[in-house]
Amino acid sequence: MGPLLLLALAIISSSCTLASGIVYMELVYPNFTASHLKFIDSAGSFLASRNGTFKAAMFNPGGEPTNFYLCVIHAASNTVIWSANGNASVSEFGKMSLTRNGISITDQYGNFKWSTLPLKLPVFALQLTEHGNLILLNQFNDTLWESFDYPTDTIVIGQNLPVGKSLSSAASNGDLSIGDYKLVLGASDTLLQWQNITYWKLSMDSRAYTNSNYVVEYMAINQTGLYLFAHDATAVVIMVNLSPSEFRIAKLDASGQLIIGSFSGTSLKQEFVGPSDKCQIPLTCGKLGLCSDTDASNGPVCSCPSNFHASSQHTTDCVPSDDSHSLPVSCHLTDKNNKQNSTLVSYLGLGYGIDYFANDFTTPIKYGVNLSVCQYICSSDCLCLGVFYENSSESCYVLQNKLGSLMLSTGSNNDRIGFIKTLLRSSTPNYGKNNNSDDKGAGFPLVALVLLPFTGMFLVVALGLLWWRRSGIIRTGKLNLACPSSPSSGDLEAFSIPGLPIRFEYVELEEATDNFRTQIGSGGFGAVYKGTLPDNSLVAVKKITNFGVQGKKDFCTEIAIIGNIHHVNLVKLRGFCAQGRERLLVYEYMNRGSLDRTLFGSGPVLEWQERVDIAIGTARGLAYLHTGCQQKIIHCDVKPENILLHDHFQAKISDFGLSKLLSSEQSSLFTTMRGTRGYLAPEWLTSSAISDKTDVYSFGMVLLEIVSGRKNCSLRTQTHSNDDDNSGGGNSLSSSEQGLVYFPLFALEMHEQGRYLELADPRLEGRVTSAEVEKFVCVALCCVHEEPALRPNMVTVVSMLEGKLPFGRPRMESLNFLRFYGRRFTEASTIEDNNWQDDYMLHPQANASLTSTKSSSPIFFSYISSQQISGPR
Repeated sequence: MGPLLLLALAIISSSCTLASGIVYMELVYPNFTASHLKFIDSAGSFLASRNGTFKAAMFNPGGEPTNFYLCVIHAASNTVIWSANGNASVSEFGKMSLTRNGISITDQYGNFKWSTLPLKLPVFALQLTEHGNLILLNQFNDTLWESFDYPTDTIVIGQNLPVGKSLSSAASNGDLSIGDYKLVLGASDTLLQWQNITYWKLSMDSRAYTNSNYVVEYMAINQTGLYLFAHDATAVVIMVNLSPSEFRIAKLDASGQLIIGSFSGTSLKQEFVGPSDKCQIPLTCGKLGLCSDTDASNGPVCSCPSNFHASSQHTTDCVPSDDSHSLPVSCHLTDKNNKQNSTLVSYLGLGYGIDYFANDFTTPIKYGVNLSVCQYICSSDCLCLGVFYENSSESCYVLQNKLGSLMLSTGSNNDRIGFIKTLLRSSTPNYGKNNNSDDKGAGFPLVALVLLPFTGMFLVVALGLLWWRRSGIIRTGKLNLACPSSPSSGDLEAFSIPGLPIRFEYVELEEATDNFRTQIGSGGFGAVYKGTLPDNSLVAVKKITNFGVQGKKDFCTEIAIIGNIHHVNLVKLRGFCAQGRERLLVYEYMNRGSLDRTLFGSGPVLEWQERVDIAIGTARGLAYLHTGCQQKIIHCDVKPENILLHDHFQAKISDFGLSKLLSSEQSSLFTTMRGTRGYLAPEWLTSSAISDKTDVYSFGMVLLEIVSGRKNCSLRTQTHSNDDDNSGGGNSLSSSEQGLVYFPLFALEMHEQGRYLELADPRLEGRVTSAEVEKFVCVALCCVHEEPALRPNMVTVVSMLEGKLPFGRPRMESLNFLRFYGRRFTEASTIEDNNWQDDYMLHPQANASLTSTKSSSPIFFSYISSQQISGPR
């Protein structure tokens, strides 16, 4: 038995050794599995790079037993540089599996937690490189997937962070789920953001050196520092020079700081921190916590401003000291359609000397208003949680969505004073107490006992009448306002809304349009036909072919919202049809057609004052959509084709609110099927949030076209003057060339040189002054700033165009992206067919996303959809 026992012990020992696992070098192959327990002797590490610089492991960065992640780790310093399942941690029993389909992570019960995206070819091997890149290879050693393409909170030497990618901080050092902060790479700078609000820029740091005005293409670190590269890495836009080091990382820390560190001994040495002042970080002191000067050894000092106290002993968040006041919750978290009841709203002042981190990075929502107006704007908006008012400029800043920390202000910021919006709790009588004259809360009023039955009866009658009105089928002649919910046209549901546009039968619109005989326009939604109603009034009937709502009631609800919007600069919706699968909209007829036909056509030239009226009218219409409606409406497709002209060239915006009628799959159509893509803001390219500032960008592009009388992306004769000193915009031209011109870049260059008259429509022949053109060009360039926060809102744009506010001066660092777009546009034009038509112009944003500019087909560029650029929205 002795030898058999020894053999058994040897087998058991061998099994235990195999169970603990060995660390593989550089490569592992499919049908491989790893867990922390299987590789417990190596702290979960199962794969090392060729020289052992990096390791891959099922790793627990903190002490929580459920927080295990697939990580790539710098071995010497034990620093995590990448993690896979940050938002889906597993326990020590969780398993990583490598198959021919890729990598997947499951928990101890086999439940799916994370996997790589679907791959085009089967996986042959998983490799960990000496740069820390985890790569899936096919049998030809081609890369199918790599971790460098999906950065988390860190980049290392050898890794690039291109424009459009971002870093997200971890929740904490032990919890690698996505935290509060994000690093975003813009066209001219690196930004740190919280809740999509910028709180720091790399260019702000004294150690950051701006080297050129090229458009940034990617960020990288190397042995000598941090760099923002442009022009295929041949130009440096911003650099931070550091001491030479063979290993260096740039990490967006959970604290909200960008930290650059280099390897020294067995640890990372901190070389650069931004922002260095932690009081600039949004949540340093929690919600409404007041951050004082940061102590280098003890960190920031947190307290609560007057009228506030700490919400508990375990948090730095502050709440009103008076229990009758409570902080509101943004309607992003409740009902977006809510409007705050201003009678229940109050404001607690913060006093002078206290500022908010976002104020220096956002544009005031209003200029030239008093404090009461500023607070009124906030009171009627459930997104607004507070305001700051700047006395010197009479500017109103709003705090939205979520509140961060406060900080002591310095310098010019001392002129701002803040107010936090609160809701007043209503006091209710305590009916459980004895009826005693000394008890202020006791004693139900006798008059209430007498009036209560009559009040109840009145309410019952009123509610009954309201129900009767809403349930009745309202008719106006032949035109039924009720909207059927079933496919049968005769089955009418009791659904009506006061003020709803008239509901037409399909046959009535067939008769009105002579069976849709005269087409007067077309677009992404469908065709538009001229019609005449029985009362002899002219209408434009739009047949929607790409609607996305699933029911007639949903369609009617959206039409009710659009139909209840009335403004002199918005095309009026007369009625609609929702019958079977037919969806039609009936608009007032605009006898002068769309702006593009008048502006770019061969008819009489628009005089300058007519252009001014059109621009101001369009701006007023957009301002009303953004701020004057009960629900903010973002047009998303502002361009001359959607600006219609009536008598005396009165401008009216059409198609507002119609993006609501498209499904997510169809939502890209209304920006591609109409051809020209020159009005899409950079947000569409970078997948950033689409806001009212997206319309501001589009309006800025339209304003440049109004000035020049030509499309921004067009085949034109570009003129050049021989006289370099002729900055007054004279017309003495000595040469010209035929080609594709990206006019916004030309406008930027002429603005830099002060040669504004060269931007004016030459058909005006001197009937406009340089000062008049300068005003419009400056407003337009302010509208097309790359960063949405730097663009004025439409209310401000109206005031600047009307002369009530001085027009802003464009910030050149936020317009450098136009140089990149212009260069790409020029490159594209050299390979396009000479018969390129204006109606199929490429927006350079689409070209900017391509890795190659070589193509033999101009149609390929013309019809790139917004989903191809930035993914579905």
